[in-house]
Amino acid sequence: MKPANSVLSSFGTTIFETMSRLAQAHGAINLGQGFPEGLEPDDVVAKAADALRDGPNQYPSMMGIPALRTAIAAHDRRFYGLDLDPMEAVMVTSGATEALAACLFGLIEPGDEVVLIEPLYDSYLPIIRRAGGIPKLVRVEPPHWDLPREALAAAFSERTKLIVLNTPMNPAGKVWTPDELSFLAGLLDRHDSYAVCDEVYEHLVYDGRRHTPLMTLPGMGRRCLKIGSAGKIFSLTGWKVGWVVAAPELLAPVAKAHQYLAFTTPPNLQAAVAWGLAKEDSYYQGLTALLTARRDLLAAGLRRVGFQVLDTGGSYFISADFRPLGFNGDDVSFCRHITETAGVAAIPVSTFYQGGDVAHFARFCFAKTDQAIHEAVMRLERHFQG
Repeated sequence: MKPANSVLSSFGTTIFETMSRLAQAHGAINLGQGFPEGLEPDDVVAKAADALRDGPNQYPSMMGIPALRTAIAAHDRRFYGLDLDPMEAVMVTSGATEALAACLFGLIEPGDEVVLIEPLYDSYLPIIRRAGGIPKLVRVEPPHWDLPREALAAAFSERTKLIVLNTPMNPAGKVWTPDELSFLAGLLDRHDSYAVCDEVYEHLVYDGRRHTPLMTLPGMGRRCLKIGSAGKIFSLTGWKVGWVVAAPELLAPVAKAHQYLAFTTPPNLQAAVAWGLAKEDSYYQGLTALLTARRDLLAAGLRRVGFQVLDTGGSYFISADFRPLGFNGDDVSFCRHITETAGVAAIPVSTFYQGGDVAHFARFCFAKTDQAIHEAVMRLERHFQG
């Protein structure tokens, strides 16, 4: 038999799927995979049901239905002051991962260098390598996730096509500051590069922090592609509705890649998301408040168990150092251990790095019900404290 594609075949099954399967096999509470529970807005779901029944149910435009493109532009004007032409600068995708793929396939030529900041979402590298890009990796590391500016600057060269920027950052929970973004903007200008901005957690920021899109900085409108996700805004991750906003000349090659990937997205889900994006500020504020409470509930519980819990400013995730528990092994072994013996699943943070030396942190998702969080903490206490 002739071999399959060597790039994609070299990657294993995603860690999220692996740990979710293990959680199922052992009846564990799944605090590994980042899907929320008990946060879905009933009115948005009802709008999708109405639109499915009423139609249309045929192919919409590959760029997205006009109502959703208009709603996305209005959303970005409302929260960030961006002035976007919805019919020229907005494209709907089948989830944010498809948006990432379309951006990377549409922009990268074989041999282009692409700057990435670890820890990083596991879809980035396979797409970049399949597109022929050459990854240039820079790290932020626990416990403080400080940006190494000299290393970031050194990663850029005349061959740099783009950087992938994730803020708020998974799994670090890091929310990039305006000063950090300004430093990055200077690098993009100096090296005539682009930024693919993965901003799916844009509304999930805590403790008075504010999410600032890189696109809003002076001169960055022509260099940035901003990716959003209805799955994160409305806690409906199975809907797979995402989008890209960018200057028309930058969006054009991305749209050409998109047309050969998913092409389009279910129209009833698009219609529901369009309606939902116009919800009052109280919806967005309530989501943040609820997730703050859940974050704090899980953090307090993990500290009682004996973990050293790291600060998280955004996203769904807490990272925790398990060394105070006396476990002798790396984070992969630890996460398998607690899934199989304590009945709680987590994700090893080392899997977000290419080197295995960040090996004593576990990532827990707090976007779960209070009941699930209480039960998970109780199981861990029982396991580690007898």
